[in-house]
Amino acid sequence: MKIGFVGAGSLARALGHALALGGHEVVYGVRAEAKLEAGEVPILTAIQAEVVVLAVPFAVVRELLPGLATQLTGKIVVDATNPVNADWSPMLLGQENSAAEEVARALPGARVVKAFNTIFADVLRQAPEPRPAGRVSCFVASDHDEARAIVVELARSAGLAPVEVGPLTVARQLEAMAHLNIQIAVGMKGGTNAAFVYE
Repeated sequence: MKIGFVGAGSLARALGHALALGGHEVVYGVRAEAKLEAGEVPILTAIQAEVVVLAVPFAVVRELLPGLATQLTGKIVVDATNPVNADWSPMLLGQENSAAEEVARALPGARVVKAFNTIFADVLRQAPEPRPAGRVSCFVASDHDEARAIVVELARSAGLAPVEVGPLTVARQLEAMAHLNIQIAVGMKGGTNAAFVYE
């Protein structure tokens, strides 16, 4: 499957590498004026893929999506972002909202899936080693059953243990989990080499 990332930072590269090892074709979309590095293409080229993964800061997603709504109609769009401020503190969107729900409202014709947001890039770089394959949990939420099932299989192919958690509104809890993960890693200096395991 061809997967296009919006972004080419640490999360995109780590997840993209894991997916490439799983047999998928991966490209990284960057702004047209950027100097292209290995595997990078303009964003408008990247989003022609079968599955599009948003892997840039949420503030950038808010800026980009209105101009991409038409091109993303009918696509599976995976929101791997978390609403955080520049200092990694939670960006408060309200208890009846989430980054993923904002993405869905900005892309009414897309099939939005929340996934990969609770996993640090450092952990993805290790998948499936040195941890046993399928050990790190990847929570997947969407209102679209087929899209959710496809992302579940993508997660599995990347050496993760997918856990379906229901509709897109569950992204509120998944983003809160990510905030907790960041607090442990950054606020408590626990480091970014840790992950959730649901057993």
